[in-house]
Amino acid sequence: MSSATGVAQSQQSQPVPAAEAPPAGTGTSGAGGSATEAAPRVAKDYSSYRVVAAKHPWRWVGTAVVALGVLAVAWSLATNPRWEWGVVAQWFTAQSVVNGLVETLKLTAISGVLGFVLGFILALMRLSASPLLVSVSWTFSWIFRSTPLLVQMLLWYNLGYLYEKISLGIPFTDVRFFEVQTTTLISQFAAAVLGLTLNQAAYSAEIIRGGILSVDQGQLEAAAALGIPAWRRSTRIVLPQAMRAILPTAFNEIIGLVKGTSIVYVLAYSELFYTVQVIYNRTQQVLPLLLVATLWYIVITSVLSVFQYYIERHYSKGAVRNLPLTPLQKARKFFATHAAVPNRRNF
Repeated sequence: MSSATGVAQSQQSQPVPAAEAPPAGTGTSGAGGSATEAAPRVAKDYSSYRVVAAKHPWRWVGTAVVALGVLAVAWSLATNPRWEWGVVAQWFTAQSVVNGLVETLKLTAISGVLGFVLGFILALMRLSASPLLVSVSWTFSWIFRSTPLLVQMLLWYNLGYLYEKISLGIPFTDVRFFEVQTTTLISQFAAAVLGLTLNQAAYSAEIIRGGILSVDQGQLEAAAALGIPAWRRSTRIVLPQAMRAILPTAFNEIIGLVKGTSIVYVLAYSELFYTVQVIYNRTQQVLPLLLVATLWYIVITSVLSVFQYYIERHYSKGAVRNLPLTPLQKARKFFATHAAVPNRRNF
């Protein structure tokens, strides 16, 4: 026992190695002592650092080149007397031009609405399980997308050559409920609406079909498993999501339809472009009057683009976490930010 005790005492009397010694500033809690905490790390002061903005030299070079190009075009438009801006201002709001503009808007509205309604029906037929419905929808789109719109216009306007009368009754019998001369029914306006509507329906059907197919099939299966009726699945789940894919292309089609109404001039219908043609054939002021039509088309498409922006923004609520700021909100944020800077400097 005495030898064991001597070994234990000799081990306790040996000094602790430096590697095992506790770090400075720390302590061990004993029976009657308290532990000391580590000293907090001092945060580095960055107030003396100078903030240097990132340099983008090529961005400024590109901006300068584009700005010079824009200024050159603006200078040419302002100083070239052959544009005849006085003539443009004279005819821009003339009564005949405004009447032609109204007819253009009328053709666009009627053909656009009827074309997308018929296109929606054709899209549903194309997605149907019936081989006959699929075949009819595919054939319709194939024919009207394969032939020029100008040819379709002339064909519908000369339909009276093929069929003298148009009647409604019981097929394969002599029973007739309604009968009218084709030349009386198919006027210039009717031929224009018919040609624009059917051509628009062929393209709209493919746009709507593509939008519906873009919706994840798993969502429909989940909705069906929850017992949601088919109609509510289509209107509450499929269409709101499909609209995000349909809207950009659909608005492009409407804008194209606005400009496509100019082809109605072959029917001698008094829309905007035909009206401008009649005026410059009489006055020989070709370029100024073409510029009048161009400016009106730009106004119409600009208004449609504004509607497109806000409608797409509405349907993007489920796709993005935060909606993008509107131009008005961006302007308010810009002025609010720059107005707050002097106030901070005053303090």
